Amino acid sequence: MKRLTAILLSAACLVLGMAAASAQDKYPNRPIKVLVPYAPGGATDITARIIGDAIQKITGQSFLVINKPGAFGMLAIDEMAKAAPDGYTLMIGNVSTNAITPIIYKDKLNFDYKQRVTAVSNLVDVPAFLLVTTADDFPVKSVPELIDYAKKNPGKIHYGTVGNGSYPHYDMAYFAKRAGDLDMSALPNKNGASGVIQDMLRGDVQAAFLNVGSSAGMVQSGKFRPLALVNNTRLPEYPNVPTMKEVGYADVGTLAWNALFAPAATPKPVLDALYAIVAKAIASPDVQEKFKKQNYNIVPSKSVADAQSWLAAERKHWETVTSAVKIDVGQ
Repeated sequence: MKRLTAILLSAACLVLGMAAASAQDKYPNRPIKVLVPYAPGGATDITARIIGDAIQKITGQSFLVINKPGAFGMLAIDEMAKAAPDGYTLMIGNVSTNAITPIIYKDKLNFDYKQRVTAVSNLVDVPAFLLVTTADDFPVKSVPELIDYAKKNPGKIHYGTVGNGSYPHYDMAYFAKRAGDLDMSALPNKNGASGVIQDMLRGDVQAAFLNVGSSAGMVQSGKFRPLALVNNTRLPEYPNVPTMKEVGYADVGTLAWNALFAPAATPKPVLDALYAIVAKAIASPDVQEKFKKQNYNIVPSKSVADAQSWLAAERKHWETVTSAVKIDVGQ
């Protein structure tokens, strides 16, 4: 009897294993939810929707973008990390939420980020402008003028960030330090890039690092003035905007990335299937054209393993940066 029971249990396990494998082979066979840790309209949201549309066309399954802003990305990270590791709850995050937050808010996460979150693929790099507003006739027209104005008007320049301790916050704080310990103050906005844009339009904020895609309309309309570009080269659409390297600050500014993440316990066959779908999506002419219009650099990982090595290197880099520039993030 015991032997029969053992045989039946083994058979049941075999059937379940085959069913699980079959489900993985058919991935995806239902809608995929992807969490975005920002309000609609910013670079990360734009990336998620472009990739999501392509994945939906490839798989025939809905790709639901769920905006979950707040808590420096921890709300989205927490929901994704604790979801069933089956490839149906994912996250598209950026350098702030998925490299900096796990370092500076480590004590606020109630789990080990490295053990619970894995990268599936990097997707894009996002060039950014160092911008000033033209509201209230703000006179600055170049990086030297910004530095000079800040020195002559200590405490009068407020700069926008997409959150306390975000990479634009570190970028501007580091710029202020490198330019001679300028007296400039941060004004974080919990609504992400769209919130910073509104602050600049009102003149509440005079300067900010903002990605090119979300700020291009304001630049073209004359509402914002680009002083420099965070990118390896000048952009054809903005030939008169110098790079940060050209204005003497090569080490200032983050060429930010957007990447796809999943719970770390997701089975390898699912991760590999997901990576293959993403690779196909990002290689499509339609997606490449859409990213080109946003001035995003397309930089997919070579594999899931490559993505995981890349994320480890990013964490190491930001551990160095956050040690060099001290920001009170109000633990």
